[in-house]
Amino acid sequence: MFTQDKTIHKYSIQINSINIQTLKKMDLTFTSTLIFFVLVPLSLFIFTKSKTTSKNNSPKPPKSYPIFGSFFTIVKNKDRFVQWSSEIITNSPNLTFSIHRSLGRWIVFTANPANVQHLLKDNFHNYEKGDFFKVTLRDFLGDGIFNSDGQTWKFQRQVASHEFNTKSLRKFVANVVDSELSERLIPILRKVAAEKTVIDFQDILQRFAFDNVCKIAFGYDPGYLSPSLPKEKFAVAFEVAVKLSSERFTSFIPLMWKIKKGMNIGSEKQLKVAIGEVRNFAKELIREKKRELEHKSSLESVDLLSRFLSSGHSDEDFITDIVISFILAGRDTTSAALTWFFWLLSDHKEVETEILREINGTASEGASAYDEVKDMVYTHASICESMRLYPPVPTDSKEAMGDDVLPDGTVVKKGMRVAYHPYAMGRVEKVWGKDWVDFRPTRWLERAEGGGEKWSFVSRDNFTYPVFQAGPRICLGKEMAFLQMKRVIAGVLQQFRVVAAAKTEPEFVTDLTAKMKGGFPVRIEERN
Repeated sequence: MFTQDKTIHKYSIQINSINIQTLKKMDLTFTSTLIFFVLVPLSLFIFTKSKTTSKNNSPKPPKSYPIFGSFFTIVKNKDRFVQWSSEIITNSPNLTFSIHRSLGRWIVFTANPANVQHLLKDNFHNYEKGDFFKVTLRDFLGDGIFNSDGQTWKFQRQVASHEFNTKSLRKFVANVVDSELSERLIPILRKVAAEKTVIDFQDILQRFAFDNVCKIAFGYDPGYLSPSLPKEKFAVAFEVAVKLSSERFTSFIPLMWKIKKGMNIGSEKQLKVAIGEVRNFAKELIREKKRELEHKSSLESVDLLSRFLSSGHSDEDFITDIVISFILAGRDTTSAALTWFFWLLSDHKEVETEILREINGTASEGASAYDEVKDMVYTHASICESMRLYPPVPTDSKEAMGDDVLPDGTVVKKGMRVAYHPYAMGRVEKVWGKDWVDFRPTRWLERAEGGGEKWSFVSRDNFTYPVFQAGPRICLGKEMAFLQMKRVIAGVLQQFRVVAAAKTEPEFVTDLTAKMKGGFPVRIEERN
């Protein structure tokens, strides 16, 4: 049988003692000569000359300069790149603009639904993850489903699709979520309410999601949401790997991080340690799971790893890649969506009241978790509305395998990247109306036929609202994500009010997924 304590004891991740300040100094030493002799003089010139807004303050695409393109303007806006690029897109006539990053690397940003459909469906085979994306994340994700193309991707997609559509997995997910909710999340919130303290709800939701996805993917419980809120070593290593892998995308040229990797210095040294710990731990869990399955006769209500192994896929690297990819997908996306949802809810009491009415109307003794949440139409609309404004993945890009012309006339050359922009798409006035800035769940609803108070959900096509991607790569875990989010919302709101401690809007930041900068401090109030 699989022995969790034995695994944790034997393979507990030993995060090497790395002096972060030393690593930063090594990074600085490596790049200082380039910055002082080349980039500083040019940046002084470009910053004084470049303007990205017109006289009427409407944002426009930045100027491009030889070799450096718009690199310095991008750096200038790096802390709010998503918002900055969104402002340019929504002020562009065709909701599309192109930007020269540096050294001839061009990227097209679009919020035009016709372009998105062309990119993700109609001309799907011409747009892949591409070498730039795959090489940047290969150390961490390997050839997993979110970092592969062609037959490698297709094979993993077919295997995963089969497993995600089984009733037994849906039941397993519901049981995992309910257990984590009742045994960990609710007791922690009750304690915080009694002590009248402030907690970082973003951190709590990330811990909740990490425990869930590890149990669903591996059958492994890291206990990250235990009452002591521990610095669980696998979780910490995973967080470091995500953060430093995403920072590779912001390098002036990819060669810079590749040289640091080859020399094993700076952030690349830290990344190597973190990735090694994550992958080694995952492989040991896979070996233990193989031994466990030798003594099992049934696969009812078991984790995703067991399902892959039992379907004949025993290659350790393949299984490690795909399971780590699913942990990445489920770890931050649902927690990001819930974090922004609860922030919006704290400022919209009328929405909270309507959700509570729906929760109390659907709850029934003996009903399954799935049956209780499937009819929560208003709550479903509220989640969709929250993700319209604050999508967990605000931008996503593909690489053109050949020359192309987008439906709006934008010319795309082979090797260029084309990014669709869900954050900007949720802010297009022609689609969502002049009140697009408002959090209004009823824009997704209409009264059911025959009148009465019952709502009917009105969905948007996936190319207007590509929060879960669209086309052949549409998210396999979409229904699972909604199930988890609705269970958490119902479980929390039935017993507590989540009150934002700060009155100002949090800052929307992103690495591979969106987050609130500095966390989401809240007070928890128990309902009567």
